[in-house]
Amino acid sequence: MKRIETHQLGIEQGSILLFSDFQDDGEMWTGTGPRHMRRVIEFDEPFLHAPSVTVSLSMLDIDQASNHRVDISADMITDDSFVIIFRTWGDTRVARVRADWMAIGAVRHEDDWTL
Repeated sequence: MKRIETHQLGIEQGSILLFSDFQDDGEMWTGTGPRHMRRVIEFDEPFLHAPSVTVSLSMLDIDQASNHRVDISADMITDDSFVIIFRTWGDTRVARVRADWMAIGAVRHEDDWTL
């Protein structure tokens, strides 16, 4: 468990369209087998340490004729960025995806100083 002083608590969140592959016959829409894409998210200002990050699907446009196989996660979390990874496999056809994310962690406070 991370314990965070309340005067140091920082929360940043966002929403990003990861891809829209149906418009240009991209790999997620036309491909088969294992596929993935990565998007780097940079924080507006750095945390003191790597924050806790959650990622969720806020929009999923997927072909109804195939099985719905999707996985979304946060990886490579540092104090100033992280990577969203979206995966699918088999015959799943994904037209577009939007992801929402939230990072919570300790941030520098204006009263903090170091010697």
